[in-house]
Amino acid sequence: MPETIQPHILVVDDDPQIRELLQEYLTQNELRVSLTSTGKEMSAALTEHAIDLVVLDLRLAGEDGMTLARKLREESSIPVIMLTGVRDEADRVMGLELGADDYLTKPFSPRELLARIRTVLRRTKGAALTEARQTDVRAYRFAEFELNLRTRRLTKHPGQRLELTNGEFNLLAALLAAPQRILTRDQLLEASRVYDNEVYDRSIDVQVLRLRRKIEADPSQPQFILTERGVGYSFSAPVKTVY
Repeated sequence: MPETIQPHILVVDDDPQIRELLQEYLTQNELRVSLTSTGKEMSAALTEHAIDLVVLDLRLAGEDGMTLARKLREESSIPVIMLTGVRDEADRVMGLELGADDYLTKPFSPRELLARIRTVLRRTKGAALTEARQTDVRAYRFAEFELNLRTRRLTKHPGQRLELTNGEFNLLAALLAAPQRILTRDQLLEASRVYDNEVYDRSIDVQVLRLRRKIEADPSQPQFILTERGVGYSFSAPVKTVY
């Protein structure tokens, strides 16, 4: 099964033409894109999704983009690329001092923005790995799926929500935390308690069967959750951890 893990970019801009242009161009270049036009929508998107990078216009109509940038930096370490006007040198300087990772002046080339996004993602990936043990995991991604640990939701690209019971969520989170490793049923039971204090009242095998029905193309020939006979289970697909 091909790996389709894509970085998730949030575009915050009140110009519908720019939003449409960036969604089309960035999507064509293997990035997942969400669009918002206000600070309120931005906050909701950040709560709902595990965002890898924010493209933020500092001149949103009726809002102080700098305040949004400051709030974003205070609440998270998500990389930010600012969009500013040609003459807004003071905004660029202040934004960089607040911790923005890069900036572009309008009008700009989508190709240049893509290059800057890729550069920032490469630069911040190493830092995320270094700080991984000290930072809470926000989500796991595999193939076209994303398991958000904060909202306890499993989604399938491009936005289909798959309902999970508490037991199914706990088990999947435990498997994704240790990909390509064989885990015994006792280990899965213990690991799943990290995500919820609820006592397992069903067997691991039943939970695995139900999970396969929800995420496998053919549950009888699983590609994700493999049975290790006489031992337990392993998760075989590549997994990306989002911090």
